[in-house]
Amino acid sequence: MAVTTRAAVGSTATTAVSSFMLLKTPFALKRGSSALSFNNGRRLSKRSFSCNAIYNPQVQIKQEGQPETLDYRVFFEDTSGKKISPWHDIPLQLGDGAFNFIVEIPKESSAKMEVATDELYTPIKQDTKKGKLRYYPYNINWNYGLLPQTWEDPSFANSEVEGAFGDNDPVDVVEIGDARGKVGEILKVKPLAALAMIDEGELDWKIVAISLDDPRASLVNDVDDVEKHFSGTLTAIRNWFRDYKIPDGKPANKFGLGNKAASREYALKVITETNESWAKLVKRSIPAGELSLV
Repeated sequence: MAVTTRAAVGSTATTAVSSFMLLKTPFALKRGSSALSFNNGRRLSKRSFSCNAIYNPQVQIKQEGQPETLDYRVFFEDTSGKKISPWHDIPLQLGDGAFNFIVEIPKESSAKMEVATDELYTPIKQDTKKGKLRYYPYNINWNYGLLPQTWEDPSFANSEVEGAFGDNDPVDVVEIGDARGKVGEILKVKPLAALAMIDEGELDWKIVAISLDDPRASLVNDVDDVEKHFSGTLTAIRNWFRDYKIPDGKPANKFGLGNKAASREYALKVITETNESWAKLVKRSIPAGELSLV
């Protein structure tokens, strides 16, 4: 059974069916265009490469199979019904410091949903282990998902974070707004901070962000604002991700950068660097291995 709805790209959907346009951005690239590096919104450099991304689609969400089954998939389609990749074809940046964020796991849920980076068109599915569906041991308290057009390069050792190598996935986002997202929903967010989680030796960035539709979004622009207006949230996020594997008998995860959340500026640096890594990946300057580039 397939169910199709329209995803409100860059905003919180208020109805079951809604749509609007993705904006052309420096991170949404067509063949022969360039990736741009940013620092606090300023253009720093241009890097030439080629890939095939979509500038202005209306994005539809198509569900195949039943939730919480092995064959359940959430596909993304353009208005013609052609499947597109949420990882590769949704632009990263919207301008004015805003980014697209794709919800994989809605807040207050425990099914471990994720983009299937090794499947054609990289749909969202529920992760598995030894053939069984995976669940967190308790609900996650924030919307969780990815930044499109980013990639943590497993061949790159980050000297600032204990020499840890990237985890071979898009960059994760923890969205701290009040509204509960939906699987596959695309929200417009602004980054506020970054946590450098080290999971079994791999670097797994967590960008802390807030939906621009959230009532308190205008109050928070950096890590100190989060501490002020969302008191205890950064500690709660760090502790949640530190401890969630312990009930399964695994050790706690670690964090680099002094075990503290880094600033918005640092978060933007992470986003820029991982966007550049993704650009090399889709250009095939770096071996893709089993990753799907479609």
